[in-house]
Amino acid sequence: MTHDHRGPAGRDDAETAGQDDRRTGGRNDRRAGERDDRPPAGRGDRQTAHDGDQPAAERGTQAAGQGVHGGGQAVSQGAPGGGQAVDQGAPGGGHAAGQGAQSGGPSPRIAALLLAAGGGRRLGGRPKALLPHRGRPLVEHAVAVLRAAGCSRIHVVLGAEAATVRARAELPGCVLVDNPRWADGMGSSLRAGLESLAGTGAEAALVSLVDQPGIGPEAVARVLAAYQSAGAGKALVAAAYGGERGHPVLFGAEHWAGIAATATGDRGARAYLKAHAEEITLVECGDVARPYDIDTEADLAHLE
Repeated sequence: MTHDHRGPAGRDDAETAGQDDRRTGGRNDRRAGERDDRPPAGRGDRQTAHDGDQPAAERGTQAAGQGVHGGGQAVSQGAPGGGQAVDQGAPGGGHAAGQGAQSGGPSPRIAALLLAAGGGRRLGGRPKALLPHRGRPLVEHAVAVLRAAGCSRIHVVLGAEAATVRARAELPGCVLVDNPRWADGMGSSLRAGLESLAGTGAEAALVSLVDQPGIGPEAVARVLAAYQSAGAGKALVAAAYGGERGHPVLFGAEHWAGIAATATGDRGARAYLKAHAEEITLVECGDVARPYDIDTEADLAHLE
């Protein structure tokens, strides 16, 4: 189920949606959509459309679009199936691409998916969404980055201690997607996030991770800008760091079903992106972002 808290500004275990194991310059190794941070099963909160922090003004997500197959469901409010989307009415191997964000901002049909469901196994079972950063939960920082880059619709996939995340984090305007199978691995969160976009009319999904605070709005804006010059619904765009694919990644809607079908365990979109490497537009972002992950106790030094 999804809960829409859209409003001002704000991610998780390396729930990578599309990233190579290879990183240069001492960066953490991690493949697109792979994660070794799965907490014990049974801790995921079931998706519900009646959370206590839900604002009174709600409006159902408008039906318009594409469905995705596989994984747990998070569908439009009022639609039959495994979840509800509640809009909580708030303010609104590839070729290299150009690095500047285009004027006019990203299309409103591009939805951001923030993967923030993991339980932080190597962090003593502390959910990454709740790690303190600049005095607030890390998930808030990740949402703020997406908003600063121009994303107006943000779906946040929650899992470990989802109810606590809702209670502690201020995420107005975001669609909160519960993944009750988060312990199965990052692939389940990616599927849940893509499925939450069914009926929204979104033509592309930009995927980011909650545990990469070194990636700021500049990198996100570059990926969004590269999409503007690609075919609507068909694009595969990814940030690159020293030529190696990283996050965020953007999937045109035409690719969602294929990604969901192969996103199992901790693989995320890795297999799909490998099979479509020649179609990926890489946007170098190494000059404006640092793609480290918050995976271990030592990595906590990156937080402020």
